[in-house]
Amino acid sequence: MKSTLLTMLCLTTTVFFAQESKTNIDKTTASNSKVTVDTLATKNKTNELKEVTVFGNKKQFLKVESDKTTVNVKDNGMLNSGSSLDAVKKLPGVITSPTGSLSLNGKNVTIYVDGAPSTLSGTDLQNYLSSLPANAIEKVELIYNPGASFDASSSGSVINIVTSSKRLKGVNASFNMNYNFNKYQKPSPQILLNGKEKNFSWQTMLGYNYIDSENRSKNDQTFTSFAPVKNLFQENFNVSTNRNLYFRVGTNYKLSEKSNVLFNYNGNFANDRNVFNSAASGENIDYKDDGFSKNKNSNHEISLQYKTKLDTLGRTLDITTFLNTFDKNPINQSSGFSPSSGNSYNNGNIDFGLTNYYLKYDFAIPFGKKDFSLNTGGKFNTIKINNLGKYNINSATDAIFDSNNYAETIDFNYNENNLAFYVEARKKIKKFNFTAGLRFEDFDVKRDASTLTDKIEYKNTNFFPNISALYEISSQVNVSTSYSKKIAQPNYNTIDPNNSSNFNQYNSSNGNLTLQPVFYDNFEIKLTAMQFVQLGANYTIAKDDSRFIFNAKPGELVSNQTFQQFDKIKTFSAFASFPIPLDYFFKGKEEFKKRMNTIDKMNYIFINVNYVKSTIDGYEFPYANKAITNYSAQAQIMLPWDIVNTTSYFILPKGTWEIYQIEKPIQQFDISFNKDFMNKKLKLGLHCFDVFNKNEVNALISGENLDTRFYQKQDSRTFRISLTYNFGNLKLEKENTEINTEKVKQGGGMIK
Repeated sequence: MKSTLLTMLCLTTTVFFAQESKTNIDKTTASNSKVTVDTLATKNKTNELKEVTVFGNKKQFLKVESDKTTVNVKDNGMLNSGSSLDAVKKLPGVITSPTGSLSLNGKNVTIYVDGAPSTLSGTDLQNYLSSLPANAIEKVELIYNPGASFDASSSGSVINIVTSSKRLKGVNASFNMNYNFNKYQKPSPQILLNGKEKNFSWQTMLGYNYIDSENRSKNDQTFTSFAPVKNLFQENFNVSTNRNLYFRVGTNYKLSEKSNVLFNYNGNFANDRNVFNSAASGENIDYKDDGFSKNKNSNHEISLQYKTKLDTLGRTLDITTFLNTFDKNPINQSSGFSPSSGNSYNNGNIDFGLTNYYLKYDFAIPFGKKDFSLNTGGKFNTIKINNLGKYNINSATDAIFDSNNYAETIDFNYNENNLAFYVEARKKIKKFNFTAGLRFEDFDVKRDASTLTDKIEYKNTNFFPNISALYEISSQVNVSTSYSKKIAQPNYNTIDPNNSSNFNQYNSSNGNLTLQPVFYDNFEIKLTAMQFVQLGANYTIAKDDSRFIFNAKPGELVSNQTFQQFDKIKTFSAFASFPIPLDYFFKGKEEFKKRMNTIDKMNYIFINVNYVKSTIDGYEFPYANKAITNYSAQAQIMLPWDIVNTTSYFILPKGTWEIYQIEKPIQQFDISFNKDFMNKKLKLGLHCFDVFNKNEVNALISGENLDTRFYQKQDSRTFRISLTYNFGNLKLEKENTEINTEKVKQGGGMIK
């Protein structure tokens, strides 16, 4: 009985989420209609063919495979109208922690854009993803347990953001406008041009974001090294203006029938301003600090890729060079000192620069007759970072403009060289598919700061294995299991002592230069059915992993925001995702059959559930360590006049997320309405995000000599009007220069 119900559910979800090409005479047509063949007469006899229903071409919005899940963003009205960061946070299995970091099915996440590594981390990476519009994304790949062909530094899982790559004959254009508003204005216009002429195709994207927003935070802190303990209550209110101009261009030239050369440039330029108002109160303490900060930054990414097929057997060679430069200059300045108000000065000037470049190759050797394939490749990567911070506390504001008068200067340098080679083999034996790989990684890392006497050096040569097996229970159901060993160097966001220029006499914020690399052992087992249903569990052991924390030195009434390393963090996660085809249950079987060929006309709910439990060696929880069960759902409802209603909801309930005690559920409900006009040339959307204004963080962190209850609330309730107008040749011609930048075998940025 159970197997029958499972089969029925899988069958209904298959026809619901994909447009399958089917016909009893093994032929298809592009139209979604019934084809009736009239009676044919001959001299000898008359043959009558019964009515045949012919379905259209296959179109999937979600595809679940044993090693990854692919989500179509371009055609999803809920996902494609905001930023890339907004879209990623709504993907199945993605959870945002109280500190803003992302995880996928309970594991750390490494970010790729078009398969290329993102060297940025922390808030810099979040800002970058916030500036990249989601309507430029074709799809997102959720890669759960990356093998040897990926960098060993890809930690637990990978999210690969693939931007639009289709090129149409002639010149085509798309104009997009996302106008967001609440009490602040947030317009984001964009224009996209693309085209193809003979063997050359190209795409250019130009856009601008102007976003005003606010953030309110409160910290209720207990300093436990004092007897009796001392309490300090702090409030901070920020109003930010983020101005961002981006320019992206991609070209592809077809050298021959077997070879392509691809060039991509991505430029991002920001000029942000933040006005802050902070206060601290406690025993004999009444402190206020008002001021502003400015941050100019630019990010440049250049890649050149050569792809060729070596022979008719399918052997391929892929060579890629990549250069990334990023610089930022945050300046912090108090408004002024007044003895009557008690205001103090808080001045800082940071000059940050990052350069990353690499060269890599990938060689694929298939042996079709033996159901066997071999992949091998190598890479050399270099990252250089320099950050010079200058600070003044309780001194004249004019000092910020005089580099000779700063009270304190911190100089930080980071250099990493990474050489890697890998080999990975795949073999199919009847219903079994086996994968085994081995990656060699050589790291040479040097970091120093003026706050330390000696330079910290780390050299490591190691092998990182991976192995997986998949068993095909049937053509539509399989079960897989995998193991991989990974490593992650501490990113600059966690080790740089110039972590932030926003501090004062009661607050400091800096990285931890002594952090060591993190080693991961990842285990996973998963059942996949009909490309839409998955049920599984993973277990990760992270040695020397770090987490954001508040702590204090003994006898000092100063709260320090930093990162602390823990001996072992062991995380168990169980997950399930499945669709519910509403039409089948509420409109009946016949109506469901009529709609099952067009996913954009279907009513459905997609459910995702994650159970996460972490245990930490070397950390004593001051509260009960309760597991988290995260729930999320996305629904599509068809309304009259071809209006598509999409709603989504997620909730992270009370419990323990890693070392953070969530004292109030984190939740959000979004709703949107989308409609096409003018034969789909014009698309209009009305959206409301965080309808009930409930997305806020209330959590408890226990660090050395300090317990902190913190509250954070952004202006998350936002209204949006989205408009897209396409013009030019909208008929897709046969591609002969498909731009493909799948550089997914490199390390990427981590949001942490």
